[in-house]
Amino acid sequence: MKIHPTILTVLAAAAAWTHVAAQQNPVLPPNPDEPHLRNVRQLTFGGENAEAYFSSDGKQLIFQSTRPGGRPCDEIYTMRIDGSHVRRVSTGTGRTTCGYFFPAVREPERLLYASTHAADTTCPPRPDMSHGYVWALYDYDIWSADREGGHLQRLTSTPGYDAEATISPDGGTIVFTSMRDGDLELYAMEADGGNVTQLTHEPGYDGGAFFSADGKRIVYRASHPATASELADYNALLRQNLVRPTSLEIWVMDVDGSNKRQVTNLKAASFAPFFHPDGHRIIFSSNNGDPRGREFDLWMVNDDGTGLTRITHTPEFDGFPMFSPDGTKLVFASNRNSAHPGDTNIFIADWVETPPAAPAAGRR
Repeated sequence: MKIHPTILTVLAAAAAWTHVAAQQNPVLPPNPDEPHLRNVRQLTFGGENAEAYFSSDGKQLIFQSTRPGGRPCDEIYTMRIDGSHVRRVSTGTGRTTCGYFFPAVREPERLLYASTHAADTTCPPRPDMSHGYVWALYDYDIWSADREGGHLQRLTSTPGYDAEATISPDGGTIVFTSMRDGDLELYAMEADGGNVTQLTHEPGYDGGAFFSADGKRIVYRASHPATASELADYNALLRQNLVRPTSLEIWVMDVDGSNKRQVTNLKAASFAPFFHPDGHRIIFSSNNGDPRGREFDLWMVNDDGTGLTRITHTPEFDGFPMFSPDGTKLVFASNRNSAHPGDTNIFIADWVETPPAAPAAGRR
């Protein structure tokens, strides 16, 4: 079969990118302002790469990427944690987001992501920024596939937004965000898409949920309008399938939706929360402290809201953090060390627990 020259160019670019990722990811110079991070390595090199999440054995990552020489919207890829063996596992049509691995206890092993390809195989348009900085709520549905991207199974089929899905450690429950009842709420469903249960009910956006390592709690981001004018603005954007994520706080709840509790009160855009394996600390991204609202760093906080600690100290963006299952590594997305303005890449680092401060004289 004759291959069109354009296809050859794309294949060559993809092969070159994979070679770079596998062979040229040396340790970045240490940042003395980031004592929790050691041996920071860059795993992707160019384009927009984000939401990298570990497999349950800690050996692979799944992530979304819009890369040089590829399609103009995100597709889902997997790779080893050294950046090698990159492969696309989504269909190559539509726009995708929020890839995640089913835990190894599920047989056969599968992965999960959201995609618009059932509604339209082309890339949907980017949101209208005349409304300010907004996220588009595309017509996503949630799909599962085998580890190679085959044997697709559609798990949601309601009109509008179904996305941001992650899976409980036992592989039995999926938590996700949906507009199916007219607002952006969190829902739970079984691994095959059955038995859907609504978990949140307050007007506003609830999303980006992850389970704790013991499977008993969920951490998520939320924006609940506090005044009539804020609610009107939120609803006006929602009717246009848009949401403005400029004020988000971190929340926790039990897996059945009970015992909801706000963790942060930073009055900032705080998102992408993830539990440390100890089940009590939460790492997240926030523009807390930047009056311009442009610099996002990683922060950690106890689940009772105490002990807020800044983890990264680089200009522009650090986000989407996730601990490896054993807590020894942290993967995240960042603008650091970018070859071109706007590049966002995936990085992995050894996680360092800093020793507690020495007790004051006379104290034990």
